[in-house]
Amino acid sequence: MDAPQAVPADGLPGSADRLSRPAGRLPVPAGKSGCPINLTMELLGDRWSLVVLRDVMFGGYRHYRELLGHSMEGIASNILAARLAKLVDAGLLTRHDDPSHRQKIEYRLTEAAIQLVPLIVDLGAWGARWLPTSPELSIRAELLAQGGPAMAERFMDELRAMHLEGRPQRPDGVLAELTRAYESAAGTAPRG
Repeated sequence: MDAPQAVPADGLPGSADRLSRPAGRLPVPAGKSGCPINLTMELLGDRWSLVVLRDVMFGGYRHYRELLGHSMEGIASNILAARLAKLVDAGLLTRHDDPSHRQKIEYRLTEAAIQLVPLIVDLGAWGARWLPTSPELSIRAELLAQGGPAMAERFMDELRAMHLEGRPQRPDGVLAELTRAYESAAGTAPRG
């Protein structure tokens, strides 16, 4: 008789071989269950966390005032402060002193947040397909979906360079392309 096979926590035989788990874990509470979907929803499932991450990723906003002033959804100042603190505590953002002003804090994405890009791309593509979105706010999601995993990987590499290594945004990179497409669709593109 064969020995019983160990079943991974997600309940899918063989998935332990397919999934590589990072050495570190985010510093978050255990949650109501060990289900990865539930834990992710407990961390990101509130109304504002993904919107704040979106604005840091795609808008390039790194300061509290920028995030508050450019919020298309009109996030309240106390909610933004609470979400930034939550995302820092969870290990998705880091806080850095801004050398240009001693009272300014710069927020940067961590590797864990950058690894959310494929999820955000899929959410954006789903929303553009099924919900009554506006063309200018859908264009980035559509371009990233059309670009597939290779474009998402290039975008993630750019985010790593900017947020983890402190390099400036590339003028010929994915983020610049997405920004130009948004500005063109919104009618705010700089006139040449």
